[in-house]
Amino acid sequence: MRPALEATGLGVRHRRTWALRDCSLSVPAGRVAALVGPNGAGKTTLMHAAVGLLRPALGSVRVAGAAAFVAQDKPLYESFTVAEMLAFGRRMNTRWDDAAAAGRLAGLGIPLRRRVSGLSGGQQAQVAVTLALAGRPDLLVLDEPLANLDPLARHDVMRSILGEAAGRELTVLLSSHVVSDLADTCDWLIVLNGGRLQVSGDIEELLDDHLVLTGPGEASAAGTRVVAASRTGRQAGLLVRGGPPLDPRWRARRPGLDELVMGYLRSPDSAALPHLTRAGA
Repeated sequence: MRPALEATGLGVRHRRTWALRDCSLSVPAGRVAALVGPNGAGKTTLMHAAVGLLRPALGSVRVAGAAAFVAQDKPLYESFTVAEMLAFGRRMNTRWDDAAAAGRLAGLGIPLRRRVSGLSGGQQAQVAVTLALAGRPDLLVLDEPLANLDPLARHDVMRSILGEAAGRELTVLLSSHVVSDLADTCDWLIVLNGGRLQVSGDIEELLDDHLVLTGPGEASAAGTRVVAASRTGRQAGLLVRGGPPLDPRWRARRPGLDELVMGYLRSPDSAALPHLTRAGA
């Protein structure tokens, strides 16, 4: 089956700085993929390139089918009513599913007569997601959809998105700074840092393939690939891929998702991208 999203050697630059460089990844259809990284990591750049808002300087990015994008600021016209937002979406999208949009908002208890400015942050997020879903996309791209929402609203929005993904052949790519929002909702992980891809893959397979090691600082990590290391006094802590290690002095356990993400973000391979040279790259 063709991947829902595939990038090959993708590079995007802003003026003289690479925002994304040498990014190759593939997200299978039907997955809910978490895109994680600090500010400036290249997350929004990758999403903009995927939906055609940015032209790559190098490589390519392909989407199987139609893509819909919801920006972090939830671009809605505050003076419009919800019904007027739906009418706007209907005129702008030839794949529009009016019945599905109205039914989804009714199920969420969001009145069509209410102005956007009168909705809560969670309701505005739901309207923005509804407008994207009504275009019947194959890939739904969400840039920080839970930003500035309280915990209850975050839970409600994520639950509704997962319901949509489960009920149709829909692939979701969403970015977030809050790993706890992703642990029970996403099944694919993409970590970007400094404009480079750190790791990408099925979350359960990645967790099974890594270990958190604790032991004496002089213990050998032979037989593994060290992702990140820390030291407290004579004790060392490692996040490794592969294993188990040959040295029996290590105590090993499976990492949690937050430990996996933070380990890669702290990896020595996560240096920021350089400025462009006069030659271009």
